[in-house]
Amino acid sequence: MSRTSFLIPLLLATAAMTLPDRVASAATPVADAPRVIAHRGASARMPEHTLAAYRRAVEDGADFIEPDLVMTRDGVLVARHENEIGGTTDVALYPQFADRKRTQRIDGVDVTGWFTEDFTLAELKTLRAREPLPALRGVWYDRQFAVPTLHEIMVLLDDLVRDAGRDVGLIPEIKHPTHFRAIGLPMEQALLDVLAAHEIATRVPLVVQSFEPTSLRTLRGLAAPVLPELRLLQLIGDPRTRPADVDAAGGDLRYRDMLTADGLRAIAEYASMLGPHKSQVGEVGRGGRFEATTLTADAHAAGLQVMPYTFRPENPYLPSALRSGGGHARNETGAIAEMRMYLDAGVDGLFADDPALARQAVDAP
Repeated sequence: MSRTSFLIPLLLATAAMTLPDRVASAATPVADAPRVIAHRGASARMPEHTLAAYRRAVEDGADFIEPDLVMTRDGVLVARHENEIGGTTDVALYPQFADRKRTQRIDGVDVTGWFTEDFTLAELKTLRAREPLPALRGVWYDRQFAVPTLHEIMVLLDDLVRDAGRDVGLIPEIKHPTHFRAIGLPMEQALLDVLAAHEIATRVPLVVQSFEPTSLRTLRGLAAPVLPELRLLQLIGDPRTRPADVDAAGGDLRYRDMLTADGLRAIAEYASMLGPHKSQVGEVGRGGRFEATTLTADAHAAGLQVMPYTFRPENPYLPSALRSGGGHARNETGAIAEMRMYLDAGVDGLFADDPALARQAVDAP
């Protein structure tokens, strides 16, 4: 379940985190200024999941950069929003890769395109990143940047921390771990191996997120002896659906069950953070008034921090009461106003496509 696939139906039908140096248990809450999480880097300004987007995010004040991770055929973790790369790279322009286009079932859905698991890293490095929302954000920097590996992101992170003179955290999302495990490419140990190979991982806040609780539970066990400071965040998808790992195992647990008092306590056994869609935290009504649910308070009661996704600065992604300028216009005033409402409702951080605007929202008096 991707953030985008969950967001689009909601739009058609009708958002602090700090990580302590030491945490006693997975469910220990932390009170501090809300944290700005750069969703896919500064993805409202640069092609998502590129080193340039992560650098821009830190320059714009992000506390965390967020790479989504998928795997190549030769088992290398790379940053793409999905393993299907037809929309985020120029792969369709390469005749030698035309026969790689296919349809496969991923997390219960038939998907057609080109998939990272069908490419070696060397082959993937011949491609260039493209803007997945060109009608909304234009095509600046189109085909200028390569697909980065997690190793390259860790090297960049070391440089960014040094240049910024402050801690910058890393919050990768493991994408489709059940799918990758089924094709012989388990992701959890591969992720820990890369993190453990970089000294910077011992000096900055680290969080790993997933929509699949099995993957997070696996990581919790594997990380304890090598990266004891690693924190985990449980993402929440469409409440009506099941996590892909649960569905694959024939289980009945739905995301809505995970948001009950018992469900939140169960999450707190392995994770310290919750990542719901912003609509699950509350919504801005037609009159411009924020109507909060009880989720933030309920999650805090269970010892979980709340980091909703995804805040975007364009009109189509904003509540109707906060839109201005018409059409697909970029609306900075409306975006900041929306984020302020969620911050006032007590969330602990924001996944934002434009970290510069999120920084303004968090720092506003």
